[in-house]
Amino acid sequence: MAGDAVEAQEIFYPFWRLKEEGIDVVVAAPSKKTLFTVVHDFEPGWETYSEKMGYRFDWVDLAFKDVKPEEFDGLIIPGGRAPEFIRTFAELEPIVRHFFAENKPVAAICHGPLVIAGFGLAKGRIMTCYAAVALDLKQSGANYIDQEVVVDGNLVTSRAWPDLPAFMREFLRLLLKGKN
Repeated sequence: MAGDAVEAQEIFYPFWRLKEEGIDVVVAAPSKKTLFTVVHDFEPGWETYSEKMGYRFDWVDLAFKDVKPEEFDGLIIPGGRAPEFIRTFAELEPIVRHFFAENKPVAAICHGPLVIAGFGLAKGRIMTCYAAVALDLKQSGANYIDQEVVVDGNLVTSRAWPDLPAFMREFLRLLLKGKN
């Protein structure tokens, strides 16, 4: 699930990594269009991240309204500023809720956990995220831990793009469990 202002590395890395495993990847966004990505970087002297324009992402297959979540085995919510935007689309909530209700693998990185918290699904979960989102997780009832990757049942969370190798390793472990 993504939208404009998605963090470039957090959509491209999972997209290509899943394809490398031979997994059919379907990307959904508010509308079926080319997405504009952003690059959040950690600059010397900055107390927060900087934002630059990223590559265009041309592989959106479906609009949220056309997603049938029962047809999918797992869900990834990348970060960037997209999560604060996409969670305002009513069509997204039942999709995300389906994955939690069916105990299917869900992965959220960086600002991605804002979607989970926004739909009331973080309460009682052990999670991590980008530091600036930690307060949102805590206020939504999650147990926040600052570490590279956190796995809590079907949920995998990570802090930001430097954690992508651990994030994808754990998501793939859950996604492929019992399929080999």
